[in-house]
Amino acid sequence: MSVDLRRRDFLKSSALFAGMAAAGFSCVEIASAAQIEVPTVDKLAIRVLVDQQHDQFLRGSTVNGVVHEGPGAARSADARNVLHNEWGLSLLLESQRAADQQTILLDFGYTSPAIINNMDLLKVDPAKIKALIVSHGHIDHYGGLIGFLERHRAVLPPDLKLYAGGEDNFCHRTSRTSTGAYGEGGTLERKQIAAQNVTTVLCETPTVIQGHAFTTGKIKRNSVEKILPNTFVDYTEKDGESCSYGHYTAAELQGKMVPDEHVHEHATCFNVRGKGLVVISSCGHVGIVNSVRQAQEISGVQKVHAIVGGFHLGPAPADYLKQIVSEVKSLDPDVVIPMHCSGLNFLLEACAQMPDQVINTSTGSKLIFGA
Repeated sequence: MSVDLRRRDFLKSSALFAGMAAAGFSCVEIASAAQIEVPTVDKLAIRVLVDQQHDQFLRGSTVNGVVHEGPGAARSADARNVLHNEWGLSLLLESQRAADQQTILLDFGYTSPAIINNMDLLKVDPAKIKALIVSHGHIDHYGGLIGFLERHRAVLPPDLKLYAGGEDNFCHRTSRTSTGAYGEGGTLERKQIAAQNVTTVLCETPTVIQGHAFTTGKIKRNSVEKILPNTFVDYTEKDGESCSYGHYTAAELQGKMVPDEHVHEHATCFNVRGKGLVVISSCGHVGIVNSVRQAQEISGVQKVHAIVGGFHLGPAPADYLKQIVSEVKSLDPDVVIPMHCSGLNFLLEACAQMPDQVINTSTGSKLIFGA
């Protein structure tokens, strides 16, 4: 069964805010629907704070102008602590334009101990972080958020904002077990975010962040890609903590589990001067090709410098995987950098079809784009 995406396009800001106000959510904004002016940065660095594995022997390299600094041993001085790895993703994005430097934290891994530990070991200064982005409402991407805020909120900007794709991020999710029952999948709860004095910005449309990055907004689905089976969604409002607020139809609010269509998953992008687009897809459930095409359409920049992140092709059948890698190749990126849920199968197939364009990373890796 597929959710009709058009049924959500009737969102009205007034109805949304009325519902949120009734539930006590004052720390919510909706991004402007006006066309954005896509910024250009001189340099971008991506540090992999959390991914599923750490390879201390992974060597650095330079591929088509992109520098990969290997993670190294990444252990404490007394050798009793090392980087934590888990199913999830968290990326630190550091960009520069002339003298202006910005640091954005994209996703937070599955658990707060992992991101907190790894930031300490990698000597990341949380006081430099100026904005937060959550890519979508899966717990392996937002699970570490509240613990991170509890640890570091005092040094973060007083007007800190969390940029989320839209209402879909705050819905209750489940997974189907081998017995056919539904297993708990978690809920990203607004009240916990608001309690940390963080304003949530709903970005259904493309949004510029800190004058350096831009998000894709809701991603059009016009490629051959399809949603691979994963989670289910419960749209029922529960004590004002879930995701309805006039945004979903009556049928969707009856407590029935429906397949997750990732309505508000968005990608985070940079336009690097003289290089082109860096498109970061934290999970890519809606399709990595769709995500890149959306970034191209929004920015007017056709050159793709790098495609980075999770592409959710680990569960892909072999024939479908070959087809999608071929579609990725046709985008002519300088580099492809798979992480998280992309899958070893994707890495091997990409290396076969695009042998001179693939960079393999691990937790602790650093990627540098531009001058």
